[in-house]
Amino acid sequence: MITLLRRRMQEELQLAGLAERTRECYLRAVRQLADHFHRAPDRLTESQVREYLLYLKNEKKLAAGAMKIAVSGIKFFYSRVTPRKWKTLERIRIPRSKTLPDVLAITEVRQLIDALRKPYFKAFFWTVYSLGLRLQEGLNLQIGDLDAKRMLVHVHLGKGAKDRYVPLPTTTLAILRQHWKTHRHPIFLFPPARWDRRRAEVPSNPMTRDSAQAAMRSVVRQLGLQKAVTLHTLRHSYATHLLEAGVNLRLIQQYLGHSSLQTTMIYLHLTSLGHEQALAALERIMAG
Repeated sequence: MITLLRRRMQEELQLAGLAERTRECYLRAVRQLADHFHRAPDRLTESQVREYLLYLKNEKKLAAGAMKIAVSGIKFFYSRVTPRKWKTLERIRIPRSKTLPDVLAITEVRQLIDALRKPYFKAFFWTVYSLGLRLQEGLNLQIGDLDAKRMLVHVHLGKGAKDRYVPLPTTTLAILRQHWKTHRHPIFLFPPARWDRRRAEVPSNPMTRDSAQAAMRSVVRQLGLQKAVTLHTLRHSYATHLLEAGVNLRLIQQYLGHSSLQTTMIYLHLTSLGHEQALAALERIMAG
């Protein structure tokens, strides 16, 4: 996408109030469309966009989530940046994925974190898991977000630009205090991993997504895990473990920052506790 169009789309994305991560995904979706045809997106025809969407679906075989992002980004461009009234974009529907995400048992979470070689990433992974955070939420954590008196963490600008409070476990507070002493950044709990506090220049941004994701890929390979484990798996595991511990589903919805209880209810399908209780009841019934 040429610079002028990209700048216009960035401005429209900001005016629409979309989160930074969403803006990045939408920009990438339109750039990939343009790269596919080696032509600026405002010069493409409806038939070309239709051809590309079919290519993503039938040849690239994108998962429902990835397809939804691509379609949403393209729709945004052709509705807000260079408006087009195309039937193709009005009619397209992406069916919801019915696959369930992988989760880790509590022992597996601890095994994964213990296997990390750098204390920096151990602290970050534990924080993401024990607070049920999205990756970007964990990266953006600041010192002032911790309320040690009330044992709460203020999560700023989560998905949908919504703030929320989540419980702060004592172990996590201790880990974060010890971790902060290793870098003493004045703002971020997780500044760039390679930043040396002896340098005069203080970084104005936290650790990058790529650094955290690379650390996860490395430890997954090291452990030979067969599950599809990413940093988001820690969030899924957090919710599942709370549910298995008897925490009310409405509270879990609040902690995760879900707008709809329907979204949180996926964890009913991930927990093994309910199945075990049902099986035990069936065994008692069938035994007479």
